[in-house]
Amino acid sequence: MGDTHGYSSDPALQGLEGMAYRKVRAAHTGSLEREELQASALDLEWDMEKELQDPGLGLDRFQLECVEHRTVGNSNRADPDPDLEPIQPSVSVSPHGRFERLQEDPNYISHFTRAPPKGQRRSSCSLVKYLLAGVGLFILGLLIGHYAHSTDKPTPEPPTDTDLLEELLRDITAEKIQALHRPFISISDDNEEARAKHLYQQWTDLGLTDVQLSNYSVLLSLPGPSSSRIVDRASHECFLPSGAQCDPRNHNNNPTADQHFSYAAYSATGSLEAVVVDVQYGGLEDMRRARTTMNVTNQIALLKLGQAPLLYKISFLAEMGFGGVLLYMDPCDGPRDQSLWHKAFGVTLNPGGDPSTPGYPSIVGSYREEWPNLTSLLVQPISASLAKRLLNIQSVGLGSPCTPLAMPAASERRKIQLTIGTHSIYKTVNNVCGYLRGKTNPDRYVLVGSRHDSWHKGTAADWRGGSAMMTQIITSVTKQARRGWEPDRTTLFCSWGGSALGNIGSFEWGEENRVVLQSRAVAYVSLHSPVRGTETLRSTASPSLLQLTSDIQKRQLLSCIRGGSCPGPNVSSLQIPGDVSFFANHLAVPTMEFAFEQTKAEEMTAEVILRLVNDPVLPFYPLDIALDVQDKLKDDPLRTPRLLAAAASLRESSAFLQSETMRPANDPKERDPSHVRMLNDVLRDLEKSFMVPHPPPGVYRNLLYSLNGKVPQFSILKYPLDPLKHNAVNKSLSLIINAINSAEKLIHCGLDLFENSPDDTN
Repeated sequence: MGDTHGYSSDPALQGLEGMAYRKVRAAHTGSLEREELQASALDLEWDMEKELQDPGLGLDRFQLECVEHRTVGNSNRADPDPDLEPIQPSVSVSPHGRFERLQEDPNYISHFTRAPPKGQRRSSCSLVKYLLAGVGLFILGLLIGHYAHSTDKPTPEPPTDTDLLEELLRDITAEKIQALHRPFISISDDNEEARAKHLYQQWTDLGLTDVQLSNYSVLLSLPGPSSSRIVDRASHECFLPSGAQCDPRNHNNNPTADQHFSYAAYSATGSLEAVVVDVQYGGLEDMRRARTTMNVTNQIALLKLGQAPLLYKISFLAEMGFGGVLLYMDPCDGPRDQSLWHKAFGVTLNPGGDPSTPGYPSIVGSYREEWPNLTSLLVQPISASLAKRLLNIQSVGLGSPCTPLAMPAASERRKIQLTIGTHSIYKTVNNVCGYLRGKTNPDRYVLVGSRHDSWHKGTAADWRGGSAMMTQIITSVTKQARRGWEPDRTTLFCSWGGSALGNIGSFEWGEENRVVLQSRAVAYVSLHSPVRGTETLRSTASPSLLQLTSDIQKRQLLSCIRGGSCPGPNVSSLQIPGDVSFFANHLAVPTMEFAFEQTKAEEMTAEVILRLVNDPVLPFYPLDIALDVQDKLKDDPLRTPRLLAAAASLRESSAFLQSETMRPANDPKERDPSHVRMLNDVLRDLEKSFMVPHPPPGVYRNLLYSLNGKVPQFSILKYPLDPLKHNAVNKSLSLIINAINSAEKLIHCGLDLFENSPDDTN
């Protein structure tokens, strides 16, 4: 990504910076004052014992000190600026020694006014007595009134963490979520700005502070006035992407919304006449096989989704010289539903953000690159039924086992004409963000994100569920805040626009506030797609949060055992679609998302948020990162002895750090504020060690995320940056071992906070 501004243009973030600076400065000053008082008390006790043993000791020390101070006082140097004067170390003297020093100092009397005559002193003493008596009576009256008022109206104490969690969970009900869901239905699906303004007003009324609307003018790729078409040159039959027939002479054809939005955003546009080539899933062997049978230059690849990132395969096909790609999903890879045979779909080829401002935000004055298409290929999604026709397959078997679609060996390849008419246009996307400020660490942010846009109005339910859940969580936590609860860290709630076409809103906001977020973002909790039916609980978390996510999921499963049917546990560190991408992929912030039945997913999400904003020591587990690294290397044939040794060393160090971290986590006496703050920064930044600069297309920069939950593996080993080059794997191995070594160095920084390390122990 490119460089960004060194400051935040978000007023709320600037306000938090100032407030956090004053708070940390005040806390640090108070800590210094307490340390000086403690040091003075110890010195005082030591000197009194010494003077009892040797009465002349105090006088001798005083005489030496007096000579030193006279020498300093008589120096000819100019007086320094009092604000810049260094703090001098205190010298241990007894109370008696301090008193003698003041009396014998020849300059002592000159620092004060001369004493008044005896008569004046007597009248002054009488006046002082009366004044003191009056002040004493006044203070006594204030105290009596204060305690009498306090007895009548006791101040309610803020709830404990356990009580707070129980109240939050009781407040989250299906009825309340549905009540919040209904107003979204009345908002126009075509007006993204209206949705953002609705959320802005709703969150402001609920009590979030500094709720802000931010907007960006970005380049969007949208369907053209006519749908894409595929014409069989042999039979002259015309097909829409769904497989429905169309009139080749009529470019409008009145398609449905689903048909109209069955397109690939940011594809190249135009028309191409070429032969269809079956490349299956687009793996390296599939590509080699296709290239040995014919010249693939400017031909059209028929490509299945799955087994590798789409952007990785598109990039590979373009490198091999193809001119177009037809995407489809094999029925054997999805639900055995016959109705899905005739449905096309939409995809985006945008890895994230506004393509016209790569690496920097689309704010006023930003330079715009002339880059409307992100690939040279004409890309079009089609239905399985149309793919079957183009592959010359007469019949398919959907039984058990299912027969995957593939072109018969003796079959003749079809020649088609592919026409794509999408267009690019600049439009405004809107984000909404609001803050619930923390008390102790207001400059540490726990981000909670949802979205308020969809692929098209027929899929509006995609965003409504997450927005309703987000608003219910805000309702519950602001209710507790009004009752006296003050979170330790700041919670930042955001709803993003432009998510469907490449997480544009979250990327632009993140790029604009990158510098602040790099030092202050603690974690990202996603509500992008939290509702996915009731049969399976899917939890996704980065390795730092695997333990916390698993613990919360287990408690949810225990409650469901008492109530009836229970889904099995399913926690993994997978690349997931959605706005989590920027925070996991470019900031390496620990992330998580629950996907389950609506109420349960929200309850678990609320518990995670509460732990992240309230736990004195962040609930991140460094040992889980080391175990994840070893798990990825365990069965990988490309692993080397050096790589395995580095992973074993990381596990040993991280286990030691985790055991030390338990001390302040479990014992309040171990929680020195500055010590805990530095420890939390180490725990938060550990995943940043696994960032690589230029990953393959479609692969996260954060190496800790996998593409396959069943077979853990470092993605850059399975999908190297240059798959056709012989040394591609060696480069990937170097990146991994460098990441492991960097993580271990940071862990040793964490161990230094405890003034201990494995080497010291040995």
